[in-house]
Formats: sequence, structure tokens, C-alpha cells
Amino acid sequence: QVQLVESGGGLVQPGGSLRLSCAASGFGLNDYVIGWFRQAPGKEREGVSCVDTRYGITDYADSVKGRFTISRDNAKSTVYLQMSSLKPEDTAIYYCAAKRKLLPSECVLFGSQYDYWGQGTQVTVSS
Repeated sequence: QVQLVESGGGLVQPGGSLRLSCAASGFGLNDYVIGWFRQAPGKEREGVSCVDTRYGITDYADSVKGRFTISRDNAKSTVYLQMSSLKPEDTAIYYCAAKRKLLPSECVLFGSQYDYWGQGTQVTVSS
């Protein structure tokens, strides 16, 4: 049974940092792309970052480049999203998702292409 469980969300002040974790189970991580997405109230879901867990290829939304870093620990079947210099506009529910790879290496930020989703974790950036 495929399962993705996010953790690490919370309340942080502007300029602060948080690290989100996505623990995967029920599938081989090397055959999947893991993506982080977020959705703020009244807004559409946005692709934040992704990683090809076999080759380490990554991509980021322009809004988070230079502030967020995605990484993975295949031995622990866990993908992380280190978020720094957080802004109020980063406030959202953050979801991780898994996409079975169709190419030898890939990393996409289109949520419609992902097969499995976690339940989400709330991130609130406020003073």
C-alpha cells in the first residue's frame, strides 16, 4: 500500500526556517519522482519543488528558488524540503506527492501528473 506522510509544518516568523519531511512507504523510491506542492486558501495548488530520487535531479518554482532546498535519503525513503527566509506568502498546506517515472530521469512540477499524495502539513509564516 503506497503511503506518503508529511511532517514538520508549524508556525514560524518571517525570515525563519522549517524543514518538512515526506516519509514514503509501499513502493520503491528510485522509480519515482517526489514533488512538493502547496495550496493557500483561495489559491490554486502550486508546484514548489521536485526531485528524481535516483539521480538527484531537482527543480524549483521561481517563487522559492534560492530559499528552498529539496533533498532525499533513499535509505530512509524520505524526502525533505528545507525552507529558509520564509515569507508570509509561503503560508499554505504543503503536500508531497509521488509520480512513477516514465523517463530514465525526470522532475516535473505539474500536480496532475502525480499518482499518490500525502495528507498535507500546515505551514504558517506570521509574526
